[in-house]
Amino acid sequence: MNIRGSICALVTPFAADGALDLAAFGRLLDYQLEGGTEGVVVAGSTGEAHMLEHDEYDRLLAFAVDRVAGRMTVIAGTGEAGTAKTVALTRRAKALGAQAALVVAPYYVRPTQEGLRRHYLEVAEQGGLPVLLYNVPSRTACDLLPETVAVLREHPSIVGIKEAVSTDERIRACAELARPDFVYLSGDDGTAAKAMLAGAAGTISVVANLVPRAFRMLCDAATAGDRLEAQRCDAVLAPLVEALNCAPNPVAVKAGLPSLGLGMASPRLPLVELEDGPDRARLREALAGLASLANAA
Repeated sequence: MNIRGSICALVTPFAADGALDLAAFGRLLDYQLEGGTEGVVVAGSTGEAHMLEHDEYDRLLAFAVDRVAGRMTVIAGTGEAGTAKTVALTRRAKALGAQAALVVAPYYVRPTQEGLRRHYLEVAEQGGLPVLLYNVPSRTACDLLPETVAVLREHPSIVGIKEAVSTDERIRACAELARPDFVYLSGDDGTAAKAMLAGAAGTISVVANLVPRAFRMLCDAATAGDRLEAQRCDAVLAPLVEALNCAPNPVAVKAGLPSLGLGMASPRLPLVELEDGPDRARLREALAGLASLANAA
């Protein structure tokens, strides 16, 4: 199992009637494989996990495992607000063939650091899968602090962290926690190059849905310590990364799917499709610019 390099937090395509569009999901998985993506997260926050019914979650994950057929790592989003629900979903993900679980910090309930410690230890003990911690305070209203992570990494089933706090201080703290049996992954496309140059082993990316090959190039350069090439790749990707910040994730990235033949732009309520206007025009322009660069190469 490889949990490093370019990992895509996959969107979940829906059809015009709101049902899962597994044909489009298959094209998206193939696109990631062709682009050199090294792992995928299925049914994470970018995949609108909390809008999926139980049977849809099962179908989506089983489909991904079958389609990928061992060619890249399949990580399942299994984080819930409650510990027992998280354990149950992690067990289900294991049964469906996932190789690891991405477990977001419990959202809305605002646990203490002791609550977070006990939550993750319970999932690691009872869930049956290697656990990637996921810290994204802007969504969860709690912050999994580095000192708590330092304790949790001692558990053999807790294998890494996706850290979305992108301050220089947090990047340094997470880089110091990394070791052969515990990976630090960036969870922020805008500062991914900086994090990887500082010691992150890779990035779980949203923008990789649209440009997997370009993002793989960034990850390869940055994790190899090639600062000049990493900065060049980062500058090429920057307009698209910035364009995707115009709306709550995954609204903007899904708006880029139709032009690539990867599905419809529609998310599920309460999210709504990105409206025509300056934001959508900026997204189209950024994607066109990257396509031009790829064709020129």
